[in-house]
Amino acid sequence: MSNAREARQLLRAHRYGALSTLSKKFDGHPFGSITPYMVDHDGSLLILISTLAEHTKNIAADPRISLISHNQRNPHIQTQGRITLMGNAEIVADRAAAGQRYLRYFPEAQTYFAMHDFSFYRIAPLALRYIGGFGHIHWVKAENYLMENYPLIEQETAILAHMNADHTDSLRRYCLHTHQLEAQTVEMVGIDCDGFDVRADGDVYRFDFPEPVLDAQQARAALVAFAKSAGTTD
Repeated sequence: MSNAREARQLLRAHRYGALSTLSKKFDGHPFGSITPYMVDHDGSLLILISTLAEHTKNIAADPRISLISHNQRNPHIQTQGRITLMGNAEIVADRAAAGQRYLRYFPEAQTYFAMHDFSFYRIAPLALRYIGGFGHIHWVKAENYLMENYPLIEQETAILAHMNADHTDSLRRYCLHTHQLEAQTVEMVGIDCDGFDVRADGDVYRFDFPEPVLDAQQARAALVAFAKSAGTTD
């Protein structure tokens, strides 16, 4: 597996990160804040932030940012995988389109989305510092990391509708097999080239594909393989 794909998978597995912006008030001094993020299909990050927030004021003055993410449930901070993304944050013009996918991952953000002073910003990576563990440290170039314009992007909505209408039993077995979770309520909220996400009993869980999938046919084959490994053919 490439370092670029490992970096994408690590970012996709997490939901929050420490966002660093350049302080407008304190002459460019680094300013840190905790921010929920969603990794979009291509690997760029989508954040929903208020115009009143200090980091938003900083971005308006200078769009250069960095964001670091790691597994907040893992107490072994120094030995676990982590990633720092450096890039530029730009406001998203089509707020409704961005919200459609973002709110599947963060339905609790619906209240903020309804407020006019909240906007989506897309963080386009310039480079990433990926630490996969002790001695596994790499710089990843944006051109190797980004995955753009593959058919699955347009096919995601139909796949989600099908899985949530006809294969909820499989989703439950995926949760049990991969995350040892006996879930009652399950819903697939997203699928991308690297894997898919399921909301189970209120929390979102990540499932990685062993190989990248680029269209619905490849996604179906990968999901069937998941079903077989989980002991179901549903």
